[in-house]
Amino acid sequence: MTDSLPLAGQKFLLFVGADYEDLELWYPKLRLEEAGAETTMAGLESNQTYLGKHGYPAESEATIESISSSDFQGVICAGGWMPDKLRRYEKVLSLLQEFHESEKLIAAICHGGWMPISAGIYQGVKVTGSPGIKDDLVNAGAIWEDAPVVVDRHFVCSRRPSDLPDFCRGILNVLLSK
Repeated sequence: MTDSLPLAGQKFLLFVGADYEDLELWYPKLRLEEAGAETTMAGLESNQTYLGKHGYPAESEATIESISSSDFQGVICAGGWMPDKLRRYEKVLSLLQEFHESEKLIAAICHGGWMPISAGIYQGVKVTGSPGIKDDLVNAGAIWEDAPVVVDRHFVCSRRPSDLPDFCRGILNVLLSK
């Protein structure tokens, strides 16, 4: 059974908050679980139901404040308007910095790149993201590429919901190459 569940025993963090992009949170969550991983959705409050931009509910299982990066093999930063709000919290930024220092997966799609930008971890990293944050990415020192997925070491980035199949393949490729 382990062969069919290549991520069994691994845990991944997904940030959640109001106005997250529905597909960009749920698709990677379910894909990781399909591969055997455990996922934790963390928001500013525990057991809080947040609505996505399209109205799909997601319940936080933990508070961001209670999270330790050492408990996870990676983090998913979904898009929507949520990243602009969450990047204002020091704990979000310190968690992303810790994931980066440990060379653990940091995956951001669409506007999710706002959080790694604010954490100061994109300097010299090849990325993509929503064209709406291209200038922010470039100004943060990232190397912009307009592609469905960009993988640079432990970073995986995509532009929009239609890139999700490529995004999740990129995530799995990074995780399975370690």
